[in-house]
Amino acid sequence: MEEKAPTAEEWARRQRESVEREARASQRPATGSSPAPTPPPRTGELPRDVLVVVSKLKLYIRAASGMNCSDGVVDVLSERLRTLCDQAIEHARAAGRKTVLDRDFDDAG
Repeated sequence: MEEKAPTAEEWARRQRESVEREARASQRPATGSSPAPTPPPRTGELPRDVLVVVSKLKLYIRAASGMNCSDGVVDVLSERLRTLCDQAIEHARAAGRKTVLDRDFDDAG
């Protein structure tokens, strides 16, 4: 069956409707009793993944300085990012929020 592609306006309208449907679905109260909030994982359970895009980091260092970047930098930088994030989390928690905002990093370093 042959079908015409929607106009740009029709496509945008469909996208808005889809987003609105998803937003309404996520705002619906859960049926039954609400589940207990998930406690934050203990430190030993936190992922130790790399938190930076290595290729982008290496490109930046090369563009900014003409230097190469050792692979060991990635682990050190990821650990620093974890520390900054932990401090920002505590700042948001002290402010009574459940969302970490950009301003939480102002005091985190």
